[in-house]
Amino acid sequence: MIKRLILPAMVFIVALTAVAGASEEQKELTVFTAASLTGAFGEIGGIFENETGMTVAFNFDGSQALRTQIENGAYTDVFASANKKQMNAVKDAGLINNSSMIVFTKNKISLIIPKDNPAQINNLSDLARPGVKIVMGTKDVPVGDYALQIINKLGNDSAYGPDYKTKVLENVISEETNVNYVVTKVALGEADVGFAYVSDITEDLAGKVDKIDIPDEFNVIGEYPIAVMNESKYPAESQEFVNLVVSDEGKAVLLKYGFTPV
Repeated sequence: MIKRLILPAMVFIVALTAVAGASEEQKELTVFTAASLTGAFGEIGGIFENETGMTVAFNFDGSQALRTQIENGAYTDVFASANKKQMNAVKDAGLINNSSMIVFTKNKISLIIPKDNPAQINNLSDLARPGVKIVMGTKDVPVGDYALQIINKLGNDSAYGPDYKTKVLENVISEETNVNYVVTKVALGEADVGFAYVSDITEDLAGKVDKIDIPDEFNVIGEYPIAVMNESKYPAESQEFVNLVVSDEGKAVLLKYGFTPV
């Protein structure tokens, strides 16, 4: 009689444990993140997981691609964009918690060249030389939009000549949908020069590429906003992730990866 009473109790306890375990396994924070943040957010995500025990699943891509995915119904808890334009579009669609949105870091554009620099690119004027192979982002991806703004500024400066913009754009051999593809093509020697972020010159790439700074009067400062989504199943945890990003600990990680503090 005793055995018959104990056995169902044991089964019930095991069943409860299995349900609780399954519930814990399913608790995962989804974060849609601009490709340029891959290294920094990978590290911040690790910190978050260690502090909370909650898994973070990242989707790294061009901000415009992430926006399109969100607008088409893709689920995410947090969205971090490389410019305000894509975030504002998601905001205007009523998809984010407006009070959670904050600009958390900034970034600059630079030219990147292969380490051996076969085309001998030394300055901005060299971009207009015939035959130079340039790679940049599409006009819809933030890094491409920023690059076009820089080229326009240079084209309007008498020091570069009236045909500068036309000549530079004629040398563009590829327009990529996120900045990681731009960096990869330059690192592999498939292009002579590319427009990328200062933060893209990571330790891993230091032996493959060099950068050429763009003067501030021609450069564009990219502002990066982050926000919690209205549909998030974990709004408290999502806000906790945002809080970590903007904390001193998060800022230190971003600074290490070449981003500029707000």
